[in-house]
Amino acid sequence: MPTLLRYAAFTDTPQGGNPAGVMLDAGELSDAQMQAVAAEVGYSETAFLTAAGPGRYRVRYFSPRAEVPFCGHATIASAIALFDRTAETLLRFETSVGEVPVEVFAAADGPVATLTSVAPRVEAAAPDLVADALAALHWRQEELDPALPPRVAFAGAWHLILAVATRARLGDLDYDIEALEKIMLANDLTTVALIWRETQILFHARNPFPVGGVIEDPATGAAAAAFGGYLRALELVATPTSIEIRQGDDMGRPSRLRVEIGAAGGIRVSGRAVQIDIPGDASHRDVRNATHAEFTEGSSA
Repeated sequence: MPTLLRYAAFTDTPQGGNPAGVMLDAGELSDAQMQAVAAEVGYSETAFLTAAGPGRYRVRYFSPRAEVPFCGHATIASAIALFDRTAETLLRFETSVGEVPVEVFAAADGPVATLTSVAPRVEAAAPDLVADALAALHWRQEELDPALPPRVAFAGAWHLILAVATRARLGDLDYDIEALEKIMLANDLTTVALIWRETQILFHARNPFPVGGVIEDPATGAAAAAFGGYLRALELVATPTSIEIRQGDDMGRPSRLRVEIGAAGGIRVSGRAVQIDIPGDASHRDVRNATHAEFTEGSSA
């Protein structure tokens, strides 16, 4: 069996960020084996890499329950895992949605990786979709921020973007997991990106991910890229610019994502990642995201 690595992305400490599984030599694994590994690891995603030439890798991403087309935090984690072992700084990841270039920059306080997403797309969010999602979230229409209207956005995976007017509303997340999962499956959504704008360049986010078997992501690079495309498409920022997204604070796993928004092309998302050392016991559960089964058990207790 190839070696499984564990990295926390968009953080400089193993106790922060979003943990990802990384397999750098997964070429001989079947789909069923990759899915089984991802389910056992229990993180939002595990990335499976196969070398395809100098600096080039085929990458597949699996959540505990299904394969996903693209995952930002596992991309950042994989790039820094490669850098730690090969010193490669210019990478090309071949994903199911297209090629994703990743650059790794060495710094005195640790490497930083920057991915460039595939071209983003932004579409109207159907009123019924918004209404159903709000009902599942136990939110009200009047709690949304009218300056950041609901949209469905893509930069490798589709996300429903809902922005609220207050930090308190964002902080109070207690949703109907089965209802939201059903809505997301019907609309091909990977996460719901819940946003609060603190300033013109500082945003706070939370991302429910029930379709992956995870209640909430501590950091969601794919959604950050989609949100960058959303801001550009709706002309809510002047380009070129960069913004910061803070995520995971409400979960006790602070994450920091830098999003660079150019006048055209893919969105650049940057962050750090650090290895999580597991001494061969069950301690990795301390840094796992809650899975669907664990949520169900906790709710029924």
